Order: sequence, then structure tokens, then C-alpha cells
Amino acid sequence: MAERPVTRLRADRLGLGRALGSRLLPALVAAMTFLAALALAGMVGASQLAGRWQDGAGTLVTVQVPQPGEAAAGGAGGRLDRVEALLDGDARIAAHHRLDDTELQHLLEPWLGDGTKLDTLPLPAVVQVRLRADDAAAGLPPGLSAAIANAAPGTLVEANGVWGVRLARLAASLQACAALALLLVGLVAAGVIAVAARASLGAKRQTVEIVHGLGAAPGDIAGRFARRASVLCAIGGVAGSLAALPVLVALARLAAPFSALPKEADDALVAAWQARLPAAVVTALRDSLPSALWRAIPALPLGATAIGWAATQATVRAWLRRL
Repeated sequence: MAERPVTRLRADRLGLGRALGSRLLPALVAAMTFLAALALAGMVGASQLAGRWQDGAGTLVTVQVPQPGEAAAGGAGGRLDRVEALLDGDARIAAHHRLDDTELQHLLEPWLGDGTKLDTLPLPAVVQVRLRADDAAAGLPPGLSAAIANAAPGTLVEANGVWGVRLARLAASLQACAALALLLVGLVAAGVIAVAARASLGAKRQTVEIVHGLGAAPGDIAGRFARRASVLCAIGGVAGSLAALPVLVALARLAAPFSALPKEADDALVAAWQARLPAAVVTALRDSLPSALWRAIPALPLGATAIGWAATQATVRAWLRRL
């Protein structure tokens, strides 16, 4: 009676799943995951920096009115009063604020030093104008600028909107570079896993050839290797993510003055934490990293596992087709 072909390996008695090394591969995947976490941090940081500039400093216009106490052109009140009246009458101005002596002192302190008396200096009045977000890129409306120049000749207007556009372009370029780095890290990881799989196939070549010749399905053989590779990649992904956390937290603290961290109480991630963790822990987690990174970091081990599975499956199946 002819023996039935072996179509499926019921148990891994031949040690195919354990052919992959259990030390080097997780270490390499951990290094790749660490680099991927840094690339993700770069993407999130660039996005938040550009967002804060466009919503904050990018909407500001500084108006400097020299000789603010003198009469405006035409005699309609003082120069500063006339400028503020023009700003009040324009619907495209969201708000404006005249800097007082304390604010000017703080602003000029790096150049003039502490303790300088401003009343001895012929300083202009400084008005901070906040434009509506839709009009920030264009700056102060041309008609309003002309009216201010006519009412208070010599007034200087400095807009930040043009810098906001340039910063947004720079942020987009940085995000593209970070995405490219993330893609390259994934490709390198896939290549490393493929090399490890081929090395393990070489170590088990005779065994694989025998079971394949007896009729074992290529998918079953590839699955044995892929399951082992995915477990090792998951271990490396978790280790790399945990190793990256202290570095990311340190970078987030350095970048805190330049980019606003999301602290919305209704954020879905924060709400999920609040249902499972003490309030103090939730606050610490929320303030340590942006919520976008907290969502992305758990995906890194999952991505490493998926790459390990796919790369090993493809490598083993291609190797079996050449037998």
C-alpha cells in the first residue's frame, strides 16, 4: 500500500520553526524600530511646529508707531489713537493689543539689559495685531496699511504670515524626509529578515528538501519559518519601542516651548486612559508625548511583526520554488 504524501506538518518535530536565530534577529529589529520611532517623532514634531506657528505667531502683525503722543495727520487725535481706531474698524482684524511698559521692558531686556528705564528712550508704541487665520498669509490688508501710513507717517508694519508659509513648506519637506526614512528603515528591516531566513534555510536545507520532497505544502513550510520570524520581530519591535520612549520624552521636553502638546480633555486616547489608569498617570502620559506619538508607537511592533511575517514567507516560498 502506497504511503500517503505528507501535505501538512502537524508538529514542528523537525525544528523548522526554530531554525531562525533567537538573538541576532530581535536585536537588529529592535535597532530598526528605534530608528523608526525617531523618524515618526520627526514627522509629528514638524507638523506640530508648523501648526503652532500658523495658529499663533503666523497670524501676528507688529505695528510700530513712532511719536505716539503727537497729533495724527489731519489733526484727528493722536497718532496712536488714530491707528488703533483704524484697527478697530476693520473686520479682518481679530484682535489687537498695545504693549505696555512692562511688556516692552521684557521684550527689550536681552538687548538693553535689566533695569533700563524706558521713559528715557524715544521708543515707538508697539501694537500686536492678530489677523484672522484665513488672512494671515496675506498680512495686513493693503487698504488698512495705506490708511495707517496716511494717519501716522513713519509707522512700521511687520507681518509674520510670509514666514508661516515658508515654515509650512519646510515642515512638509521635513515630514517627507521622515516618511522616506521610515520607508527605508522598513525596507532595510525586510532585507535583514530575508537574509536571516535564507541563512536558516541553508542551515536546514537537507531537512527542508526531504519534507518538501515527501509532499509537504510550501505554505506549511513557509508558515513554520514565518511564525518563528514574526515572534522574534515582535520581541525586537517591543524592545526597540521601549528603548525609544526615554529619548522621545527628552526630545518632547526640549521641543515643548516651540510646539504645543495636545491636552484636550475629550481626546479619545486620553478618555481610554482615564477608564483604566489613575488620573495622575494619565496626566503624566498626556504631558510627556503628543497623542499622535502615543498612537503611533504601539503600531511599531505590529509593523515589525507584519514585515517579519511577509519577508520570511516571500523568502521561503521563493527558495522552495527553485528546488
